[in-house]
Amino acid sequence: MPKQAIKWLCTLLVMAWPVLVFVLHGHLGSWPLLLIGAALLAWRIPQARYLTIVVAALLLALGGLGHAELGMRAYPVAVSAIMLVIFISSLWQGMPIVERLARLREPDLPPAGVRYTRRVTWAWCGFFVLNGAIASWTALYADLATWSLYNGVISYLLIALMFAGEWLLRHRLRRSLS
Repeated sequence: MPKQAIKWLCTLLVMAWPVLVFVLHGHLGSWPLLLIGAALLAWRIPQARYLTIVVAALLLALGGLGHAELGMRAYPVAVSAIMLVIFISSLWQGMPIVERLARLREPDLPPAGVRYTRRVTWAWCGFFVLNGAIASWTALYADLATWSLYNGVISYLLIALMFAGEWLLRHRLRRSLS
């Protein structure tokens, strides 16, 4: 299988993870899904390779301690935690993530744009805290259907709302500055 096809297949698996867990858990059980989830997690975020490997190992350790289903369900919590670490550390080390993305489109970002991207990076940090907290609650207390619904549908809708809201706000601010 070509390298690009494998990349797209893994990306699809990552995006559909909670739904796949819901569909396959009754057939495969927690351990095989935990192993697949840990491998996908370690593969998913190359910018934080060591962090993702450590977090994947922690999920596997949960399984080794007799909590394979919790380790499997903690995957979305781990993703939110990793993203939080990436975004928050970018505020102190070099250029914030959102500023880096903005400079791809606008290399000479004005000072007001730099301040704005910093605030947006903080907003994403808040999102990852809230999303991780809800994902934690669903991992610990919700049934598998509710866990899958939140982590496989609702959280993606919230991400889309966050992107759309930021896009609308950015365009509104640009118009007011023009």
